[in-house]
Amino acid sequence: MLTSRAARASAADGDAHAAELRALQSALAAEHAAVYGYGVVGGRIGTDRRKEAREAYDAHRARRDELGRGIRDLGGTPRAAAAAYELPFPVPDAAAAGRLAAELENRVAGVYADLVRAGGGARRKDAAAALREAAVRAVRWRGSGVAFPGLAERAGAAGAPSGTASGAADDGR
Repeated sequence: MLTSRAARASAADGDAHAAELRALQSALAAEHAAVYGYGVVGGRIGTDRRKEAREAYDAHRARRDELGRGIRDLGGTPRAAAAAYELPFPVPDAAAAGRLAAELENRVAGVYADLVRAGGGARRKDAAAALREAAVRAVRWRGSGVAFPGLAERAGAAGAPSGTASGAADDGR
C-alpha cells in the first residue's frame, strides 16, 4: 500500500508525464504545420532565399521526426499531420512568403517554450535548442527580433494553437 506521500509523488509524476506528452504533441503539431507552411513558402519565395527556405523545411522535418520518437518513448501515439492547414493570411508573392516563414517560426518557438517548461533533462535541453533555432530563423525572415522569443508571441496569441489543421484535434495521446 502506498503512503500518502508516495501516492502524492506518484500522482505528481503522472501529471508531469501527461504534461510533457501534451507539450510534445503540441510541438509535433506545430512542426507538421511548419513543414506544410514551408511547402507554401518554397513555392512563393524568390530564388535568392529559396536555399534558406529549403534548409528550414529540412530542419522542421527532422524535428518533427524527433518529436514522434519522443512521443513513442513516453508511450504515446504521435498525431498524424492534417491533410491541409489554414494559412494565417494569403501568400501571393515572395514578400508574403517571407512573412509566413517568420510567422511559422514564431509559432514553433511558442510551443517549444511550453516544452522547455514541461520537459526535463535532455528533453528540456533539446526544446531550448529548438526554440533558439526557431527564434534565429524568425529574425532572419522578419529582419528584427523580439525580447523573449517563444514567450512574446504567446502573449498575443492567448494560448492559440500553433497550427490550425482543417481536421479535428484529439486528446493528445
